[in-house]
Amino acid sequence: MKSCIPIWLKQALTAAIFALTAAQLATTAATAQSYPTRPVRIVAGFAPGGSTDLAARIMGQWLTDKLGKQFVVENRPGTVSNIAAETVARAAPDGHTLLILSSADTINPTLHPKTNFDLLRDIAPVAAFTQQPQVLMANPLLPVKSFEELIGYVKANPGKVTIASAGNGAISHLAGELLKMAAGIDLIHLPYRGSGPALTDLLAGHVNISFSGMAGTVQYLKSNRLRALAVTTVKRAAALPEVPTVGEFYPGYTAVSLFGIGAPKNTPAEIVDFLNKEINTALADPAIEARFADLGGIPLKGTPADFTKLLTDETEKWRKVITSAKIKVE
Repeated sequence: MKSCIPIWLKQALTAAIFALTAAQLATTAATAQSYPTRPVRIVAGFAPGGSTDLAARIMGQWLTDKLGKQFVVENRPGTVSNIAAETVARAAPDGHTLLILSSADTINPTLHPKTNFDLLRDIAPVAAFTQQPQVLMANPLLPVKSFEELIGYVKANPGKVTIASAGNGAISHLAGELLKMAAGIDLIHLPYRGSGPALTDLLAGHVNISFSGMAGTVQYLKSNRLRALAVTTVKRAAALPEVPTVGEFYPGYTAVSLFGIGAPKNTPAEIVDFLNKEINTALADPAIEARFADLGGIPLKGTPADFTKLLTDETEKWRKVITSAKIKVE
């Protein structure tokens, strides 16, 4: 059946569609080119000086230098990053308020389910940029010199080896619980109020072992005040190449400190894509790579979709660990 639309009208409609598409592309390009129009807040859920704060400041300074507008880190500690996440979830979706995402944000949905926001619903993942290993360390008073010896010792002495963490539900705690599940061992968990006090007691020999971030521990490992037994990333850490991964003994084991940038839901796709491109460009900068390497960091490049999948997978992994271990926080 022949169409009754005149040829001239078809041509006019086609021209109109092309014109509209061109206008939309021009608007998208203009939005990306003009962004940012004022200083950008990067909200961090932890106090200054910690790994999350340092990661935010490294990336924020690079973006400031590159884009000519200030990317200012705003520390909003409280309820293990939930205050920061809710602040960004409620912000205007214009790219001028961002969230530094960390592993805490993949743990919180299970530990703190009653919040006024949903991370995966209300925050748009922009880009992951680095992951840092946890290091499993032992006080030298414990008679083990390798990861294999530790597992053997714990199995021979059930209920006697103590493991410190930065607190219930912290990544260092969950790394230990995941190890207990993988190896079928029994460890006595001693939660502290932060990684600093846990490290202090490990150094003093009041506890036997602990998982901790690499940034604040390398000095003690190199001076032999603590003994590195394993790292928790897929690959060995460049700063500790002789130290095996837990995954070499228990395939699939990972427990990393993850860092990336998120934005409020409904932030224009062109701004999300623009920021993603700039962050990936930053990771190719040798100076930035070196800064993160000093913290034990491994660069993470990828698309917003890649980061969304990573956050989803990590959230589900920790949900299983928290549920199995019956972890609760007050």
